Amino acid sequence: MVLQTGGFAVIDNAVCRILGIRLPILQGGMTWVSEAVLAASVSEAGGLGCIATGNMPGELLREEIRKIRTLTDRPFAVNLILLSPNFKACVDVVREERVPVVTLGAGNSGPVIAELKAAGVRVVPVVNSVALARRLERSGADAIVAEGEEAGGHIGDTATLPLIPQMVDALSIPVIAAGGVADGRGMAAAFALGAQGIQLGTALVVADESRAHENYKQAILKASDRSTAVTGRSISKPVRALKNMLTQEFHEMEAQGAPWEEIEGLAVGRLRAAVMEGDVTRGSVMMGQVAGLVRTRGPVRDILRRIVEDFNATMDRIGAYRIPPEGFDPVGS
Repeated sequence: MVLQTGGFAVIDNAVCRILGIRLPILQGGMTWVSEAVLAASVSEAGGLGCIATGNMPGELLREEIRKIRTLTDRPFAVNLILLSPNFKACVDVVREERVPVVTLGAGNSGPVIAELKAAGVRVVPVVNSVALARRLERSGADAIVAEGEEAGGHIGDTATLPLIPQMVDALSIPVIAAGGVADGRGMAAAFALGAQGIQLGTALVVADESRAHENYKQAILKASDRSTAVTGRSISKPVRALKNMLTQEFHEMEAQGAPWEEIEGLAVGRLRAAVMEGDVTRGSVMMGQVAGLVRTRGPVRDILRRIVEDFNATMDRIGAYRIPPEGFDPVGS
């Protein structure tokens, strides 16, 4: 595969062929952040923009879909959350509006894949276990987003580095790497592991087109390698976010053995407070561990261009390295 930054042209990439895009870069489905304007900007730049539904009512999703189509004629995705009370209504809207691609998260999406495929939708579940990925491939998934625990928001418990090659070895459909990728070096690493695409989240929150509050963007830009914490492991619902008073309160409740209802109740409305109101003290400022790498901002197109240029430079650099077979001297030989 060759990426050419000038025209954002991609040669021979399965993810691009399947999804009808020019760059094998997907936008993550980030609730409250991934709306029509940001998604359209990603699609216009050559990637696959994504509208996140969260608990969005079906008719509001319909408005977002119609809005993005006024901003771009390129493919885009809708991210559906299986645990949402409005999931079925959003599936109906996706089918009625003939959305080209759907990404699915938060559970076993097998039962709905056939319904979406029958409507001509490309289906890309987001998963963090090989067993579930295999099951969804048998159900008809077109590709898999394999998300490592480095990601922001709701996560699994396997890191990206060991997860991606195991997914690649187990599946015959393309694997898209998520979690721990924010620049071209991370993209090159993902491709070296066998992935054929990447999904970006944290790196796009700071984009000019992102509606995330400036406080949220600044929290990412100022983050270090140890700025995030994972809460919710005690109730099997781990979430990665910025360390702040909210994560400290979560940890205290978990240490005291608080009921899961109380722990979940503490989270209600906290993501919206961070994204829309800029509460970075008691809001849930979801971000991945790569936040420490995000140091520049600007339009989406510039962000993707820098990633592609860095990817090409990294591939050129590592392509020069070789270990000659005759230089290998096994122990005991």
